[in-house]
Amino acid sequence: MASNNLDWANLSFGYVPTDVNVRCTFRDGVWGPIEETSSETINLHIAATCLHYGQEIFEGLKAFRGKDGKIRIFRLEENARRIIESAKGLLMEPVPEELFCEMCKRVVKANERFVPPYGSGASLYLRPLEVGISAKVGVSSSSDYTFMVFVTPVGPYFKEGFKPTNICIMREYDRVAPKGTGRWKVGGNYAASIAAGDRAHKLGYSAVLYLDPKEKKYLDECGPANFFAIKNGAYITPASESILPSITNKSLMQLARDMGITVEQRHIAVEELNEISEAAACGTAAVASPIAEIHDLDNDTKYIIAKDHQPGPVTTELYNRLRAIQLGEIEDVHGWNTIVE
Repeated sequence: MASNNLDWANLSFGYVPTDVNVRCTFRDGVWGPIEETSSETINLHIAATCLHYGQEIFEGLKAFRGKDGKIRIFRLEENARRIIESAKGLLMEPVPEELFCEMCKRVVKANERFVPPYGSGASLYLRPLEVGISAKVGVSSSSDYTFMVFVTPVGPYFKEGFKPTNICIMREYDRVAPKGTGRWKVGGNYAASIAAGDRAHKLGYSAVLYLDPKEKKYLDECGPANFFAIKNGAYITPASESILPSITNKSLMQLARDMGITVEQRHIAVEELNEISEAAACGTAAVASPIAEIHDLDNDTKYIIAKDHQPGPVTTELYNRLRAIQLGEIEDVHGWNTIVE
């Protein structure tokens, strides 16, 4: 049974309390049993490495109630593999893929009444996170870790409809350092983007399109999301070792190939923005958020992408196809969904 007192269509991308979260602790060289709890807090030592040295990694994925009533988690294994790479990058203990998947399925099942109904546009957001819990004052990796997964229902991303927004380029901020932590999903990357994002919002833009931190010549990430564009019929997206490998972007690239569209993952110079016909930010929250205009604030240049202020045909088709797969409306030919029995 769904939780009847929630207004699914008007939920924000925020935290709504649910029944249960799941946890597992790595101690003395082994992962312990999975624990279910209704507690929304964790007990941490004041010298825990996650608090002082940033040993914190996380993931974000969604579960959907499909047209057939079944609950589907989208690309569960990909998120499991990505958090393993993040753990290796920060010298943390990787959560085994099987454990990650089991805990995600278990927390969705335990909170089944919070999975929004089909047709509401809402979904159940899963937030897996791992933190270093050993007490250390010297800079070093933790020996013990806690891995947790909590869920919260979130409303439709596009409450006003699937419409393009304006974004900006600012060179005074870098999201990450070259060869830094950008390729891993680390809390510190997001902390580093808060000031730039806040300034962009105050200026009336939805996000910052960052440039590469080394040369400031090429497009990097778009706020907390990957960037893609359509140029001469091809799907182009930045390639860099400082960009988080977005699972949504990876999915859209595959769908583009399925549609017969050439996909290019490469350096994209700022000047190429003059030659693109569509652009979007892509990620778990929005799938694809179309871009109308890109304002380069430093050069006082405006790149008008959506001249009619409507999302482009390729972006719209990709968005609709991916959503249809998540909701069980079309065949999942690539096996991306995990059905929670």
